[in-house]
Amino acid sequence: MRRAVRLGVRLRRRRAQRRLFQLVTVCCSLALAPSAWLWFSAGERVGTVATAPQAPVAVVFGAGLFDGRPSPYLAHRLDAAVELFERRKVQAILVTGDNGRASYDETEAMRRYLIEHGVPDVRVVGDYAGFDTWDSCTRAHRIFGVERAVLVSQDFHVRRALALCRAAGIESYAVGVPEARDLTWLYGGLREIPGAGKAALNAWLRPDPLFLGPREPGLPKALADAGAGPVRG
Repeated sequence: MRRAVRLGVRLRRRRAQRRLFQLVTVCCSLALAPSAWLWFSAGERVGTVATAPQAPVAVVFGAGLFDGRPSPYLAHRLDAAVELFERRKVQAILVTGDNGRASYDETEAMRRYLIEHGVPDVRVVGDYAGFDTWDSCTRAHRIFGVERAVLVSQDFHVRRALALCRAAGIESYAVGVPEARDLTWLYGGLREIPGAGKAALNAWLRPDPLFLGPREPGLPKALADAGAGPVRG
């Protein structure tokens, strides 16, 4: 009798463990599915400065400031944009970042950095309401008129930017800026797991950005200065 009881207890424990394992497997699959979507949807559209096709505009996403200057990761993105400009792969650069408070102006710091590194002032256009990747992408299309662009970000983030900009209506190619595999890179990569889920929702629902506003003339002026014609087309 005792053996039968013990056997029954073991069987119930095994069933509970099996159900727990199945539940964990399903949850992990659901959590990682958006990340898999980002990787597969990118296809061959992620590369380097050398392999990037020509486009009217490079879009550089913000990545934080240190004492009012671009963080190392942001500086690396901006350096890649400068190289794209010097190679004549793009004629203008749209920098999109956070200027949600008077004491923090990510976009202006990005503009200054590019100008200091040789990009003419008129060719650098700032979006001061790029509070997240979706806002940056949809504003680039709806406010600044971008239809084709090279996107610049770190390799762990750029596929999300690519998927969202394509969902926003921009024909995009992405330059993934490489970084040392340190703690900062690991943290950025881990953030992409929930970020991928949010990206999937944004691509599906396509919400308005936090701030919309009227069309901005900066990019048409920049491209007119380059003799490249309008942004659209």
